[in-house]
Amino acid sequence: GGLNDGCGAEHVQKAKKAPCGIDVEASAVSGTRFASLDGDADRVVYFYCEKGTPTPVLLDGDKILILLAEHISHLLLQTGLNHELSLGVVQTAYANGASTAYLVSKVPPECHAFAATGVKHLHHKALDYDIGAYFEANGHGTVTFKPRAVEMIKKRYAEGGGEDAKQLEALTRLINPAIGDAISDVLAVEGVLSLKGWSLSDWSSMYQDLPSRMTKEMVRDRTAIKTVPDETKVIEPAELQTEIDALVAKVAKGRCFVRPSGTEDCVRVYAEGDTQQAADKLAEDVGVAVRRILA
Repeated sequence: GGLNDGCGAEHVQKAKKAPCGIDVEASAVSGTRFASLDGDADRVVYFYCEKGTPTPVLLDGDKILILLAEHISHLLLQTGLNHELSLGVVQTAYANGASTAYLVSKVPPECHAFAATGVKHLHHKALDYDIGAYFEANGHGTVTFKPRAVEMIKKRYAEGGGEDAKQLEALTRLINPAIGDAISDVLAVEGVLSLKGWSLSDWSSMYQDLPSRMTKEMVRDRTAIKTVPDETKVIEPAELQTEIDALVAKVAKGRCFVRPSGTEDCVRVYAEGDTQQAADKLAEDVGVAVRRILA
């Protein structure tokens, strides 16, 4: 078959289906853990199967980011390097709101940042920090360490920093700072899960994703929409953001943003709510507003 046909990180993440050839029921009984990489191994998501449902439990790039970032934050605290090295955890607006809420409850506010969609923007923002972690939901990402961070971590370990310094130093060598080395990412995830003694179920229970919906609206001129740099708010036309805010205010745990596509003449809509029905309705209502205001 074709590359990534019925398999791969994007298939599992977007279609929410196990790759072709996986016996879901047997995997649920055996408790098998899966890491699904795409054809050129630059993205990875994890999943496992549960009895009675064909839909796998997905652990996407958001979950990978938070697992690694929280562990690194813990190691910095334990080694006393948290006051000497800055840690930045970078997400895009597409990161599920539940992941962001969990993240900001575990790391200081100054450690969290948003960037525009695309790993080139995430990577650039991550380089603002001594240690920068970023992943897109599709499993594309990494952790970067500035040379000064690597040297300070090595020094702390050499001076008798103990097991925490040893683990932190090992991560600087294990994680490939280049964008998109999913094999390195798998090894880092497996290392952290082993140290924590966690199963994929334990990892999944860190937080539960909010229901979401992504749609696109075909328009004559997508460039009519201007957003703030991290794409979470519309600047022009101003009345569109006003309408989005009013619609979001009616939805429990509601969140919605729109952005012009970088590849098609359309506007992409992303919405969240406390239920799938609420998220679907919010995306639909905002789509109607987009079509009316850009008509």
